[in-house]
Amino acid sequence: MNNLIITVLGKDRPGIISRISTILYEIHCNLENVNQMILQNQFAGFFFIEAPAQLSLETVQQTFIEKTRDSGLTIHVTTLKKNGSVAEDVMPEIFLITTIGPDQKGLVARFSSIIAGFNANIVNLKAVFKGGSDPNANVMSYQVCISPEVDASSMFKALREKANELNLDIRIQHKNIFDAINKI
Repeated sequence: MNNLIITVLGKDRPGIISRISTILYEIHCNLENVNQMILQNQFAGFFFIEAPAQLSLETVQQTFIEKTRDSGLTIHVTTLKKNGSVAEDVMPEIFLITTIGPDQKGLVARFSSIIAGFNANIVNLKAVFKGGSDPNANVMSYQVCISPEVDASSMFKALREKANELNLDIRIQHKNIFDAINKI
């Protein structure tokens, strides 16, 4: 089996996911994971698939070109190699880091630089900036993967210091605690 990732970009409209998943079904691919979002009016989707061994990356790419020619979508297919370097018994932990406060240029750069400096990995980022100084109008939410080698307490301290310097409220919470508190 081939592990592929299909990236789909374009103007949002109804039916994009249906069209992509139908094409995958027709060429006998198993859709294993999807992450999609709408940013402004733009669609971005990532489709992780398992393709039959006899189906080449080039064939998948050509099929998408032919079947989406009139869609205005940009579609890219690439091989996805599974990361076998992480020991299965040592799982990284996910923390949710949220800042709320006045909009300032460089906020994402400043916080992501601190996180990268500690060798932690941002696995999801949502930033909503509406401008102005309304502290409730500007929110950044990071999901950060922290492996056991990361000095999490020093990283959290550096993030809190940066938030204080920039007059931002910061909340740092383990994902399991967040999920338990917000369980419906």
